[in-house]
Amino acid sequence: MAWRCAGRHPRVTAVANMMTSPRPDVSHGEPHPIGATVSPAGVNFSIFSKSATAVDLLLFAGLEDDQPLVIQLDARTHRTFDYWHAFVPGVGAGQLYGYRVHGPWMPELGQRFDGRKLLLDPYARGIAYSDPAAAHDDASAEGPNLRSAMKSLVVDPEAYDWEGVTPPTVDPTRRVIYELHVRGFTRHASSATAHGGTFDALIEKIPYLVDLGVTTVELLPVFQFNETDNQFFDPRTGTPLTNYWGYAPVGFFAPHRGYYIEGWERMRYLTGFRDLVKALHRAGLEVFLDVVFNHTGEGDERGPTMCFRGIENSMYYLVDQQDRSRYADYSGTGNTVSCNHPVVRRLILDCLRYWADVMHVDGFRFDLATVLSRDELGRPMTNPPLPWEIEMDPSLARKRLVAEAWDAAGLYQVGAFPGELWFEWNGIFRDDIRRFLRGDLGLVGAVAARLLGSPDIYQRRGREALQSVNYITCHDGFTLFDLVSYEHKRNLANGENNRDGTDANYSANYGVEGPTDDPAIVEIRTRQVKNAVALLLLAQGTPMLLAGDEMCRTQGGNNNAYGQDNETSWIDWGRLRSNAAVHRFVRAMIRFRHAHPSLRRRRFLLGAEVPATEDDGSRVRWHGVEPNRPDWSYTARTLAFTLFGSTDDATIHVVVNMHVEPVSFRLPAPHAGASWYRAVDTAASSPQDLPEPGQELRCASLACTLEGRSILVLIER
Repeated sequence: MAWRCAGRHPRVTAVANMMTSPRPDVSHGEPHPIGATVSPAGVNFSIFSKSATAVDLLLFAGLEDDQPLVIQLDARTHRTFDYWHAFVPGVGAGQLYGYRVHGPWMPELGQRFDGRKLLLDPYARGIAYSDPAAAHDDASAEGPNLRSAMKSLVVDPEAYDWEGVTPPTVDPTRRVIYELHVRGFTRHASSATAHGGTFDALIEKIPYLVDLGVTTVELLPVFQFNETDNQFFDPRTGTPLTNYWGYAPVGFFAPHRGYYIEGWERMRYLTGFRDLVKALHRAGLEVFLDVVFNHTGEGDERGPTMCFRGIENSMYYLVDQQDRSRYADYSGTGNTVSCNHPVVRRLILDCLRYWADVMHVDGFRFDLATVLSRDELGRPMTNPPLPWEIEMDPSLARKRLVAEAWDAAGLYQVGAFPGELWFEWNGIFRDDIRRFLRGDLGLVGAVAARLLGSPDIYQRRGREALQSVNYITCHDGFTLFDLVSYEHKRNLANGENNRDGTDANYSANYGVEGPTDDPAIVEIRTRQVKNAVALLLLAQGTPMLLAGDEMCRTQGGNNNAYGQDNETSWIDWGRLRSNAAVHRFVRAMIRFRHAHPSLRRRRFLLGAEVPATEDDGSRVRWHGVEPNRPDWSYTARTLAFTLFGSTDDATIHVVVNMHVEPVSFRLPAPHAGASWYRAVDTAASSPQDLPEPGQELRCASLACTLEGRSILVLIER
């Protein structure tokens, strides 16, 4: 080991003291655990690199320090197998550090070492920087980048008081997921929060979430990401766009710096994120994270060298087997992480354990999860080790795992994702319900299956209905209000000449593209929003709502707003007032679902041919305009079904009419001495569309006329 120092630091620190010490007593340290591990005596640093010829550990006195203390790790003393390590006494939490890793620059062989670049620790628990744009630009250019580079931050994960707050126990049958973006939820001035766009501001909105009735908050990526990972400009203003959604991670263990209100010096205890988790748990809400392990913010071969590329490029990434200077791209972002390489598998598992055990996260939604099932050559595996290891890990056994079971290269595993415990985003539910709502033909049978929890997709593999995560909208695509307001995407502001974003929106505008004051169009759009929410919350499975849909949030027809860190994406809380009736309906519909176990069975519902027993709540009977005569024809747009009550619920009857015109139905006879009561009527005005419990109107006869494009839900009493 050698020491090298280029100058003195302006303030006296442990690092500065070591620099002037006649005998800096840095020892060889230990290879495990990987990362920067704090102890009373100092910090153990460890990093993996198989092909490196030399590694420097750099300790910084400040963010823009360009004369750090450089510790050259001697391979004879500070390398164990492929781990480079050292123990540095006298430093602790709050210390800034980084690595320079030396080795061959041979892109044609998949090796991209650049000993001039400061690199992040892949296991860094905190990441600090002054200017993300400068950090990105200097990491992309040739030459050193000490002053501008993002720097790893030593964190003591034990230095936090959870105040006895533990994760809530949420009945999985009652789970309603609410997907939100930390910044966008409170960044708009109308949010009336003290520090809009931060973890702290989200804490202020917890009473709203509790009142809405959701049980689980799913946060879009909070891993440290590259905010400037966007090459496009808004053509209208010339403003450079950002990576707003956060799908460009550069540090898997570190919460995103941009969501904190405090300076980096106070990030050492990770208070902002853990305060949010503690507050959500205290309110009885779960916390899920949208995690991105399929790619990183280093991009393609022209991208910046920030971390993995400069440490062991062809181990962390899948390289093109025909041209190893390029990356295999199954993520659509320029690179793909080699998730099933043993060292990368370990990193992912260590990361998930950290967020579960140290940060108290309750579940994870895996972006483009099929990448986790590809081997080191990019080929899909029948039994990939990583998904199985994740679900069998003791720290993750009680956490909810949700797969987005497809990737950008066409591998589609909905209903077939490896493992047993995984839930899946059900994109088939989304598409079938959207098409049915707008009046497409040939969908009644498919919609019936979706309302049962998609047994045609999941039952044959022994899954439960709850493992279908049902959604109609999410961050990616139209908001619910835009789904009923635009037939075509409006993505010019994204700078890609409207070429980005899907064209398969299955949307309708009902007469006018975009905003309108026409009362007839406003009425049908509002009804269709309520119809979508009703079908989502009447379906077996686990429902997921997109934040803001309950107040008719709009993105002006932009269905790919990943770069719009502005009012296009931010929730305008003024719409809560202007769309109070829709908000009330969504809130009441969630409570209706909570109140009726028949709508949220674990097991798949069985048909009426199954003999009834006293406690059997698993039966469903299908109807058409006449009882017991369902219409499964191609031209059908009506559907009715009865969920027979058991000891824990009343019998529920649902009638759906997606014709434009009214349709007359005949109801099945209720049990002797009972009557049908109108619990939900999406054609009615608020509050009659979903009256308070006990205020439902009794049906005077078994004949009813259902308005066009509307849903009626009756309960037997």
